[in-house]
Amino acid sequence: MCATCGCGGTGPRVDGVDLELDHEHEQDHGHGHGHGHGPGHGHGSDGSAGQTWWVEPRTVLLEQDVLAKNDELARYNRDWLADNGITAINLMSSPGSGKTTLLERTIAAAGEIPISVVEGDQETPFDADRIRATGCRAVQVNTGAGCHLDAAMLAGALRELAPPRDSVVLVENVGNLVCPALFDLGELAKVVIMSVTEGADKPLKYPHMFRCADMVLLNKIDLLPHVDFDVARFTADAREVNPNLEIRQISATRGDGVADWAGWLLSRSRTRS
Repeated sequence: MCATCGCGGTGPRVDGVDLELDHEHEQDHGHGHGHGHGPGHGHGSDGSAGQTWWVEPRTVLLEQDVLAKNDELARYNRDWLADNGITAINLMSSPGSGKTTLLERTIAAAGEIPISVVEGDQETPFDADRIRATGCRAVQVNTGAGCHLDAAMLAGALRELAPPRDSVVLVENVGNLVCPALFDLGELAKVVIMSVTEGADKPLKYPHMFRCADMVLLNKIDLLPHVDFDVARFTADAREVNPNLEIRQISATRGDGVADWAGWLLSRSRTRS
């Protein structure tokens, strides 16, 4: 579990937002979206220095406390988003799967859908800069040593982003197939982006990620003639882990399937508004 990995070292930063929040939740949700539990949720443990092969009971309690506090704020996020008719989608994947390229394509194909983006990376504003270059509003969240976004980070990002009513917020999580699966952000749906260059065995190697997902976008299908990737095996393994999983094939660089994906977003947005 992420609480034992020491990823709470360097604190997270959201463009323009002070994440040193007070311990009382701000009930004013007119974009005053702060929360009493700061996003530096302290999920590095004092016991991490020993790097032992067993987990102390107090570490287990810490993990439970971290997740409980995160879930509490995720509920506030979810309620605020629903009250404003905003559809938030949590995009998760390994590094290099093509998330940012897909976002650029999605923004271009979105048409009538107002979209804003939350970019999660450990460091640099590179991805947010790419999104802003499309004319779309974006906020960069740098997690420092952290390996995932959490609900408090999204709360701070939403406060800075101030998305309009009846819009879509696409959240690009930190590239990682483990920890992001554990942390609810308050999103409407979780979408895993998987590239054919990663190998077809990922659903069985990282079952928690695929089990929590509502959809998988199998990206870079334009490379299928050049890589050893068994689409049938991948699909069967993913459905073994999650029988309800929706799987779509796309190529973010070539544009295959992007219009259908944008249509899916539009349908979710209309349902929400």
